[in-house]
Amino acid sequence: MGFKIFKNTVLLFVLILISCANTSKSKVIQQKQEGNPNLINALQIPAPLVGANQTENYLALLQGKRVGIVANQTSVIFKKTNTFTHLVDSLLSLNITIRKVFAPEHGFRGKADAGEVVKDGIDTKTGLPIVSLYGSNKKPTKEQLKDLDVVIFDIQDVGVRFYTYISTLHYVMEACAEQQIPVIVLDRPNPNGHYIDGPVLEPDHKSFVGMHPIPVVHGMTIGEYAQMINGEKWLDNSIPCNLKIIPIKHYTHTTSYELPIKPSPNLPNAKAINLYPSLCFFEGTNVNAGRGTNLQFQIFGSPFLNSKVYDYSFTPQPNEGAKSPKHLNKLCYGKNLTQTPILNSLNLSWLITSYKNTKDKTLFFNAFFTKLAGTKKLQQQIEQGLSEDAIKATWQEGLKVFDTIRSKYLIYD
Repeated sequence: MGFKIFKNTVLLFVLILISCANTSKSKVIQQKQEGNPNLINALQIPAPLVGANQTENYLALLQGKRVGIVANQTSVIFKKTNTFTHLVDSLLSLNITIRKVFAPEHGFRGKADAGEVVKDGIDTKTGLPIVSLYGSNKKPTKEQLKDLDVVIFDIQDVGVRFYTYISTLHYVMEACAEQQIPVIVLDRPNPNGHYIDGPVLEPDHKSFVGMHPIPVVHGMTIGEYAQMINGEKWLDNSIPCNLKIIPIKHYTHTTSYELPIKPSPNLPNAKAINLYPSLCFFEGTNVNAGRGTNLQFQIFGSPFLNSKVYDYSFTPQPNEGAKSPKHLNKLCYGKNLTQTPILNSLNLSWLITSYKNTKDKTLFFNAFFTKLAGTKKLQQQIEQGLSEDAIKATWQEGLKVFDTIRSKYLIYD
C-alpha cells in the first residue's frame, strides 16, 4: 500500500514537472515574440546558413583585436532551439573586444522612422557606445575609427538601390580603406535576389538613396555588392578596401528566403519586401504606400485618387516607423495588394494608373521621385503617357551592361 502511494506521488510529481516545463517553454517563446516587435515569424533556423553563424570562419580574425561592428536588429546568430542571439552579445560572450557599434538608418534596434535622424548613444544592455551613421554623419570619421583594428559589417539587406544599407556599406568601406582598417562582411541572403530590373542610376542623380550606377533591383547579396564596390573602384580616389566576405552556405540566388526579422519598421513581412521595389516609387509622389497602417508597402492610396476607380480605402495613423505618415487622418482611396503573386520584375502599372487617375497631375510627383528613379526620364515617360512595356524597353540596354558587370562579383550560382 505504501509503495503504491509512493509510486502515485512520484508520477504526480513528474506530471507537474512536465506541465510546468511546457508552460514555461510556451511563456518563453511568447515573451520572445512579444518582446521583439521586429519578429516577422515564429523563429526557425533558415535553410541558408548566414555568415554570422559561421563563427569558426571569422573568430580567429577578431581575437586580440579591437573590433567595431556595423549592426542593427537583424545582426543575429540563429540557434538550433528556435531562438537567436545578437551578434554583439555573442561576440562579447566569446571574449571578443568590441569597442563600439555603428548604427545605420532606423538605428541599432531598428525602431526609427525612415529618414529620421538617428542619434549617438549608449546601448543599455552592453554599455557600448553607439555611433550613428544616419543623419549628418553618414561616414565614420577618422576619430571614430582610431581605436579599431577591424570592422564587421552585418546587416540584412533587401536588394534594392534606394534601401540605404548599401550606401552605409559604401561609406564604411571607404572610411576603413582610408585608415587601412580591414572590413569583414558577414553575408546574408537577398530576398529579392532572383531578378534585376529598373533604370540604371545616372551619375547626376547620385544621393544617399542611390550612390552607384546600378538598377533599382540589383540581384546581389550585400557581400557580393561589397565586392562590386571594390572591384568597380567606386570608393573615393579608387582606394581599395581590405575586404573579406564570410559567404552564406547552402544558398543560390533562386533560394527562397523569408526573413525572420524585420529589416526595417515598414517592411513587416515577405509580401512587403517583395512589393517594396515597386511601391517605393510612391514615396516620390503624393500617394501613401501604406505607412501609418499595419499593411506597409502592401497597399497604396491617396485622397486625390478617384474613389470610383479604386475599391479600397484606409486612413493613415501614427505608428511605429511612421510617427507622421503622409495624409495623416485623411481618407485615402487606393488598392490592396496583399494577394498579389510574387513579383519577378518591377510593376509600374500601379504608378502609371495612379498618375492617370489623380485629381491634379501637376501635384503628383515631388523632387524625391527623381532620386528614387535615378533618372528624370521615368517621370517624363509617365507624363508623356508611355505604357509600362514601352518604358521597360528603354531599360534593357543598361540592364544588359549591368548584368555583365554583376557577373564578375557573384559568389553564388
